Amino acid sequence: MVMARATTASEADGSPAAGIAFMCAGVFCLTINDVFAKWLGEIYPVAEVAFFRMLFALPLIVGVALAVGGPRSLATARPLAHIGRGLLATCATLSFFLGLTLLPLAEVSAIAFTAPLFVALLAIPLLGERPGPVQWTATLVGFGGILLIARPGGAAFSLAALAPLTTAFAYGMLMLTARMLGRRETIWATMFYATVIPLVLIATLLPWVWKTPELAHLPYFIGSGLFGGLAMTLITQGFRIGVASVVAPFDYTGLVWATVFGWLIWGEVPSPLSVAGGIIIALCGGYLAYSQTRNGRRRPSEPEPLHPPRGD
Repeated sequence: MVMARATTASEADGSPAAGIAFMCAGVFCLTINDVFAKWLGEIYPVAEVAFFRMLFALPLIVGVALAVGGPRSLATARPLAHIGRGLLATCATLSFFLGLTLLPLAEVSAIAFTAPLFVALLAIPLLGERPGPVQWTATLVGFGGILLIARPGGAAFSLAALAPLTTAFAYGMLMLTARMLGRRETIWATMFYATVIPLVLIATLLPWVWKTPELAHLPYFIGSGLFGGLAMTLITQGFRIGVASVVAPFDYTGLVWATVFGWLIWGEVPSPLSVAGGIIIALCGGYLAYSQTRNGRRRPSEPEPLHPPRGD
């Protein structure tokens, strides 16, 4: 899940409506990917689901990259940095898919969407940034939203909540390391290596967990990869043609789709406290996403997208 921040020209002349439309379409596709992954995760090992997710997404990512930027768009001068980011992407992907098998879809999405909250905290020691009082308030209140969902000490609390929380932390690190890479690396290169490195790493786990897919389930594996790759392309295009600070908060429309699909397919009805926690996370995370991308105009960087890297 890697985005290209709009250039100076596109920030001034970008199309907000078109950017928002691409973002919303991409988030919808990403939720469809999550639905496939959750359903498959009830039958197959998490590592196997994640492997096929990335395997079928990779050709689409490479094809679009070559069509838009040519072979040079996939070149990198910092392979070690991409390997480190690949480790983070592997952790984020496996923990997210694990969370899908343990918790309702909407709750996993809500907790994982706290990545911007971790960015606000991690940017202090890693980038030397100093959040203002409003950013601090949004961050603390946002973490309070997690408590409403997980409810420590209550009957609904489970260590399963640590899985999407791990995703959010790892993805926050991915967002920050993307800023550190800056404009020296193309967005297509970061997308490519954040997919191919986890693909290779997860492949090493398959001999121990492999379960031969049934022929009837292959369309779901393929669909997961295609919808995931399409989501990345649409979201990236949204940031390319739109104004980042306007487009970014619409990533949180994924919470609505996660709630709808969780209810329609699995009969998951969020509790009032979980709904309140999700709304708080969306509002606080959306504000931080807005402020981070808006402030990003003054930095030569390309921050990550704000959703979890579901195998991308």
